[in-house]
Amino acid sequence: MGIARPQEEDNERREFEDFKQALVDFAAVERSKENGEFKGLSSVNANFDLEDKLVCVTSGVSFLGLALVNCLLLHGYSVRVLVDNQEDVEKLREMEMMMACKNKICVVMAKPTDIQGLMEAFDGCRGVFHTSAFADPAGISGYSKSMAEIEVKTSENVMKACARTPSVRNCVLTSSLLACIWRDTSQHDLPPLVNHDCWSDESICMDKKLWYALGKLKAEKVAWKIAEEMGLKLTTICPGLITGPEFPYRNSTATIAYLKGAQEMYANGLLATVDVSRLAEAHVSVFEAMNNTAFGRYICFDQVIEREEEAEKLATEIGLPPHKISGYSFEFIPTRFNLSNKKLSNLMSKTLRSCYLES
Repeated sequence: MGIARPQEEDNERREFEDFKQALVDFAAVERSKENGEFKGLSSVNANFDLEDKLVCVTSGVSFLGLALVNCLLLHGYSVRVLVDNQEDVEKLREMEMMMACKNKICVVMAKPTDIQGLMEAFDGCRGVFHTSAFADPAGISGYSKSMAEIEVKTSENVMKACARTPSVRNCVLTSSLLACIWRDTSQHDLPPLVNHDCWSDESICMDKKLWYALGKLKAEKVAWKIAEEMGLKLTTICPGLITGPEFPYRNSTATIAYLKGAQEMYANGLLATVDVSRLAEAHVSVFEAMNNTAFGRYICFDQVIEREEEAEKLATEIGLPPHKISGYSFEFIPTRFNLSNKKLSNLMSKTLRSCYLES
């Protein structure tokens, strides 16, 4: 415990510095717009009115949350950053007062156990991005079985709050690629293509003690169950290992937890990564297409780790021995499965075409 606290404080400091920088960058863009120097990024859906541009991001000071908040601001949204403790609220409000984008961003507090509090936080928002980012309270034990249960309960509460809040029309949940790939590979009739239609097996996750995969899997399943029962419009994004600047330090709990079983994922061609900025853009693209074509689940990755040198590079970035990812075998073994993110790629290519047509 005593060892973990300094790293926890350092990670927190990095997060707030990143948040502050995001606000500074956005303020600069806003000033440029006012001066007519820069058009900025416009929303893909030009029919959105101002009320439609107010959204809420849960775990808004997490690694993904920060990137998503910044991306939303640049796309013209007003953002409520949801945190779960008063200390974070005060720190973030101090930053708000310093920035020119004060009217574009605000901080609210709600406990994930309090559905009524979540409803109050979401009230007035047209959309909610539930990034479901959790940190190990101890800082050293990784993602435990108990954390998986917390994640499932939080997902349940957030979905219920979204469904009960009249202003909320759409919700985007961040799941994980791990919710798709952990299946019984002893079954030789498994199709080689792994896409958004694939689901991990809970019993496999339990047997292998893959608590992060189990938490993401069950959290996504309960979200879909509530969405169907309560009429909530939901999409889910299933990203690979989230990378980006200093990701092993700024997203340490999720990184360590994701890589449990890395050797097996690598051997099967299922170890994939995605840059946090691309993932944030994917969230916005999916959200903006929900009133038209977006539906269901989306797998998101930009690289599959297939070669030994790629595995070694990833291991070095994280500070792991290479064999923790690629194993000890130096023989080339053809991978059994092929990952597909075609559904998301098609949607985002349409988004880019729309941007060019509007510009």
